[in-house]
Amino acid sequence: MKTVEGRAALIHALAHIELNAIDLALDVVWRFPDMPGEFYRQWLNVAKEEAHHFVLLRNHLVMLGHDYGDFPAHGALWEMAEKTKHDLLARLALVPRTLEARGLDASPPIKAKLVGAGDRRAGEILDIILRDEIGHVAVGNFWYRYLCEQRGLDPVAAYADLAGRYGAPRLRGPFNLEARRAAGFEEAELRALQGI
Repeated sequence: MKTVEGRAALIHALAHIELNAIDLALDVVWRFPDMPGEFYRQWLNVAKEEAHHFVLLRNHLVMLGHDYGDFPAHGALWEMAEKTKHDLLARLALVPRTLEARGLDASPPIKAKLVGAGDRRAGEILDIILRDEIGHVAVGNFWYRYLCEQRGLDPVAAYADLAGRYGAPRLRGPFNLEARRAAGFEEAELRALQGI
């Protein structure tokens, strides 16, 4: 955080996550037919908001003297999309409800570091992203529960099974429980997440 380049590398990593999130939202619309129309409308709106996040981060990156593509990036989000491409329930469990929900936990400490280093604009952008991501994770939660109900599955037990079967990363705290509750996680899920 002490150098502009270090902060730019972090902003770049966040921009890469947002770019992947655009692709993931559009992929779920294209890949999985036969869902209610509202499913597709909601995910198209998610893609639109993720594109807005990417533009905000990329513009900020340019202001820092860099651009998207100047730093290496990882493919963890897309790797999970590939693993779950044959099962919508697994996709919803492990992308929006696991990997994207992790952003709810990570956003406040990342914001604190950037603002602490004097980058208030990055903090403002992260506030926008956190607000919208709560809604995106809520969309994932809603449709995950919809499919669990259709398949006669307990959401907590099904999640544990899918996480193990597809090799989801084991999540460690601290967790942003307030944001997770706002995104529709139920108390039983939060207790399981915390190992209580």
